[in-house]
Amino acid sequence: MKILIIQQKMIGDVLTSSILFEALRLKYPKGQLDYLINEHTVAVVENNPNIDNFLLFTKETERSKAKLLKFAKSVENKKYDIVIDVYSKLSSNLISLFSGAKTKISYHKYYTTLFYHYNIKRKKNNNGKTGLAIINRMQLLEPLGIETTFIKPKIYLTEKEISTGKDFLIKHQIDFNKPLYMISVLGSGEKKTYPFSYMAEVIDTIVKETSGQILFNYIPKQETEAKTIFDLCKPETQKNIYFHVFGKRLRAFLAITYHCDALIGNEGGAINMAKALNIKTFAIYSPWIDKATWNLFENNNNASVHLKDFKPELYTKAEKKYKKEAPALYKKFEPQLFINKLKAFLK
Repeated sequence: MKILIIQQKMIGDVLTSSILFEALRLKYPKGQLDYLINEHTVAVVENNPNIDNFLLFTKETERSKAKLLKFAKSVENKKYDIVIDVYSKLSSNLISLFSGAKTKISYHKYYTTLFYHYNIKRKKNNNGKTGLAIINRMQLLEPLGIETTFIKPKIYLTEKEISTGKDFLIKHQIDFNKPLYMISVLGSGEKKTYPFSYMAEVIDTIVKETSGQILFNYIPKQETEAKTIFDLCKPETQKNIYFHVFGKRLRAFLAITYHCDALIGNEGGAINMAKALNIKTFAIYSPWIDKATWNLFENNNNASVHLKDFKPELYTKAEKKYKKEAPALYKKFEPQLFINKLKAFLK
């Protein structure tokens, strides 16, 4: 049995969809299970024992119709028995169509029903135990006789990576006898980034409540924005921020985060990765993101806040309809609204 799962684009999506491999491996212990993902996301599923091969979707393939067609034909040559298209966009529709698989599964869209043998309708309400992102992905396995279960995404670090992460922190004078917090200071874009001044207030509160050590999650090209947030923090807070201690590559970031007490900040890939490492999280949602979809495994270890939690009267339509209004809505999402919940989390 040869099975291909397609999940292009973002790191959080790729990590979340990796749960399908654990369920498939139980059903097909000797099957070949392959994952088609964007090349920049490999690090988050590296060393996953349930994935046999990666098919990498490059930026060049994404930009060129000719290269996309060539890529789709290369997938056809691999002769998969089953294709599960989680991404369900034009490029993956084409790849699925060319695959020639006897069983093709994806989400229901009226304009792609002819491409797939099974078109699964997404559920709109979660069960209170996990997010819709998990529920809807597991539904894609039902045509294969695999019942919906609530598998948690996992990241597989090697012992060497874990020890290297610890050595790196020790080298930079991190004291493991004191709390250590990773802060997701920046989202994947402006409309998913909590206002800088508000984030500085959040960091001030963390240090005041815990006297903890603070690390910033950012990449080198984001240093200017991260430094702006640092400068907005109180002088006493800045003394506890190890601004230049960060992972320059994704696996390095994971190895560092593994040793933190919690990851706090903008909801997104970093939050999902921390959960997959069993690190506690406190997520601040963008006003236009649907919390019901991504509040994965919310419990005492994982908390989250959304403007809608505190000011539901502002919402008269689905959250995603407010994307253009995100900057204005963010201004209403003052830290004072959730500061007590943050303090409770820190305790």
